[in-house]
Amino acid sequence: MTARIDSFEVRVFETETRSTRDHHGHRHPGPLAAAHEALVTVRDSEGAEGHVLTPVRNVREDAFADPLLRGLVGRPVMSVEQVMRDVVMAQRGNPVDIADRRIAVVDELLWDLIGVRAGAPVWRLLGGAQERVRAYASTMCGDEIEGGLATPEDYARFARQLVEQGYRAIKLHTWFPPVAFAPSVKRDIEACAAVREAVGPDVDLMLDGYHWYNRQEALTIGRAIEELGFRWFEEPMEEVSITAYRWLSDQLDIPVIGPETASGRNLSRGDWAHFGAVDILRIGPQNGGGITSSMKALHMAESLGMTCEIHGNGAASLAVVAATYASQFYERGLLHPHSDYDWLPPHLSGQVDPLDDDGGVTLHERPGIGQQIDLDHIRRHTVRAYEVTA
Repeated sequence: MTARIDSFEVRVFETETRSTRDHHGHRHPGPLAAAHEALVTVRDSEGAEGHVLTPVRNVREDAFADPLLRGLVGRPVMSVEQVMRDVVMAQRGNPVDIADRRIAVVDELLWDLIGVRAGAPVWRLLGGAQERVRAYASTMCGDEIEGGLATPEDYARFARQLVEQGYRAIKLHTWFPPVAFAPSVKRDIEACAAVREAVGPDVDLMLDGYHWYNRQEALTIGRAIEELGFRWFEEPMEEVSITAYRWLSDQLDIPVIGPETASGRNLSRGDWAHFGAVDILRIGPQNGGGITSSMKALHMAESLGMTCEIHGNGAASLAVVAATYASQFYERGLLHPHSDYDWLPPHLSGQVDPLDDDGGVTLHERPGIGQQIDLDHIRRHTVRAYEVTA
């Protein structure tokens, strides 16, 4: 008998964090503090479970339960394409509540459940191309913290530390508002130059620029980091104009990469590739509609002779990077001189992406997506919950 989705459960629970967000949403290091996160669980008709952790804002009941989850109860677990097509059709009628990030939660849930049922890691079920992937250190954005990432010299010092830790590739996020002097073309170029001088020519460097620069500002930065031998230039302009990005790509020899934040999942990436707006595609499971759409973008990129880099860290991102040969790196971050990336909050029992001495991550063999969740801790610290059934 075909296993079917029986129910969903959402738990909001208390945990701890060592980071904060500014009012533009950028993450910075912070003191140990209480926090809330959500666990979403899917159960099938044979009693198997899949789990996904997600920010609380993604699982608000009126925007997640009835418009999205309830219609999926009773659907076949193994029919991801069928289920996700229905989810996307529902999004057309309710694009505000059924955002790509909420679609991603459902998609990752189903893949975790499929992996659990199969007794195999999802990255192997999706293709199993790479048992070890290269990682790059992805910094937090610049700040005004003493000893943090406040100056080009701070970036250079931190880059040397990252190389000592084993990284062979580093991506810089420079200064964004609300930092007082941001954006600054001059400051960004100075930081890139300082880092290149600090690590030498053999470390791969990338820049994720402030994404509200205009064409001329982006061109100035792009030409500067071309001279510095950077590997790619990411998101320097708002991602609403394919024309602007095509113009920039045509002017530069350094590969331009994107789109990261554009809506439309894998479908919109087709237009970016077709019109030559970027040289390297970009998508991520969390903000690109999930594992299914990310895999479609990866395979499309391969068919066009392009690479497709995956946005963000975590178990789902690691799974899709390892599934094919279309990605060159796994993004490990966000990193900062005052932040310990390997610190575990109490609801996790293990790190999904431990770094080896040569800047790589070896894939796990755990069934499902692979995140090591302490379910007992979450149950003991649940502050509210709801269930969705037929």
